[in-house]
Amino acid sequence: MSKAINSHNTHEGGNNGLFNRFLATVEFLGNMLPHPITLFAMFCVAIIVFSGIADWFGLSAIDPRPEGAAGRDPDGVIEVVSLLSAEGLQRIVTGLVTNFTSFAPLGTVLVALLGVSVAEHSGLLSAAMRGMVMGASKRLVTFMVVFAAILSNTASELGYVVLIPLAAMIFHSLGRHPLAGLAAAFAGVSGGYSANLLLGTIDPLLAGITTPAAQMIDPNYQVGAEANWYFMMISVFLIAILGTFVTEKIVEPRLGKYNPDEASNDLPKNDIAGLTDKEKSGLKWAGVSLLVVSLLLAWTIVPEDGILRNPETGLVAHSPFLKGIVVFIFVTFGIPGFVYGRVVGTMKNDKDVIDAMSKSMSSMGMYIVLVFFAAQFVAFFKWTNLGTILAINGAALLQALNLTGPEVFVLFILMCALVNLSLGSSSAQWAVTAPIFVPMLMLIGYAPETIQAAYRIGDSVTNLITPMMSYFGLILAVATKYKKDMGIGTLVATMLPYSIIFFVGWVALFYLWVFVLGFPVGPESPIYYQP
Repeated sequence: MSKAINSHNTHEGGNNGLFNRFLATVEFLGNMLPHPITLFAMFCVAIIVFSGIADWFGLSAIDPRPEGAAGRDPDGVIEVVSLLSAEGLQRIVTGLVTNFTSFAPLGTVLVALLGVSVAEHSGLLSAAMRGMVMGASKRLVTFMVVFAAILSNTASELGYVVLIPLAAMIFHSLGRHPLAGLAAAFAGVSGGYSANLLLGTIDPLLAGITTPAAQMIDPNYQVGAEANWYFMMISVFLIAILGTFVTEKIVEPRLGKYNPDEASNDLPKNDIAGLTDKEKSGLKWAGVSLLVVSLLLAWTIVPEDGILRNPETGLVAHSPFLKGIVVFIFVTFGIPGFVYGRVVGTMKNDKDVIDAMSKSMSSMGMYIVLVFFAAQFVAFFKWTNLGTILAINGAALLQALNLTGPEVFVLFILMCALVNLSLGSSSAQWAVTAPIFVPMLMLIGYAPETIQAAYRIGDSVTNLITPMMSYFGLILAVATKYKKDMGIGTLVATMLPYSIIFFVGWVALFYLWVFVLGFPVGPESPIYYQP
């Protein structure tokens, strides 16, 4: 019976069968897409051309905002602004540089990454992840693998490059199927991509895209990096529990008992080195420094006269603390990272810190180029008023179909999950969809913070099953060490249960958290938008 099950699970099948055809379609569509940078350049050209056509046809919409509202024309009509004109060309030429330099995700992500890079290159993050996973009891090892994998997405490469291979080795050393360990870690790193206990680089990145989208409806609206913090913290425990359940009840039983004969010649050995005394000491002192930094930050915000509270209202809402949250990400990663490096010897002076920051910045070349074209697309889309007009008409359609209740988010999350199959970059996908769906859902009464939280669910759950995900090839390469004939279809089939259960569980949590319990998704984050 066991052999039959294993044969069934490892058989990749031919071109027949619904599932294989689905995988083939995903790969085909994904391979047809150009590079995301080229895609944004094409979108920019398309916006310019379409704005000229829409202007010629007189496309417009009635502004839903009350008379006298900021940004509202006296006649109450929003018309398309053509970029396919002399004035449009002048605006493009004069705005190209400022579109790039003023694009919020650029500076915020780079500043946050400077601090994360110190913690990563000193070895702090790697040691912390290894300590969590290898220090867990055999009963809790699966949960700790998924839990640590979720937290590792603060520095995305760490989870993929370090933790996933480590999880496979740990499972193998315990006599369990190594691919089950790989799948559990992959599920946490990628399927739980948006969840975390701490704010990471993804938070300011998405907030920087959401803000200009929201400003199409409300010119003064601001979305902070902390906008989804509460919901993403509780999501860590949900994904860790669901990931553990899927691994132990579905994936590992289907994989069956591991046969070492299936491994390639370079099968990793089982001698996994634990934390050294020096690394343990480094973690202790890094923890002490983090506590000191946290107490200092608390001193600025907890007391009623805290210097980083809102100076006008005395509240935390719209305070310098929340507006400068990226600075605190930088500090809370950078200082413990340097302390750890000093203790273990990986960092001795300021030059080592600078080298760590420089290495991370040198790897951001592709991101900076992507941001340049994404910034132009977002600016062009805003200038033309196309996003606002589409949002108003889309909101009217939802109202006509009576799809204005919370159920609209199920469709929205599902759409984001499907788009993610072919456009794996989180920032690229949100830069395309936010200018349409943020204003649209705002017009039927939902706050941008809530909309962004919903997007993050869809953006995460299908990372596991799309070959278009940037690290998918790396995961496949690690898997082939343990199963030499491992193919894309087998890996996707192994990860599919995680995607399905993560989708169902995460959507249910979102509905319960936001619409049943009425909890905000982040500090001072409203659920509903009220003009």
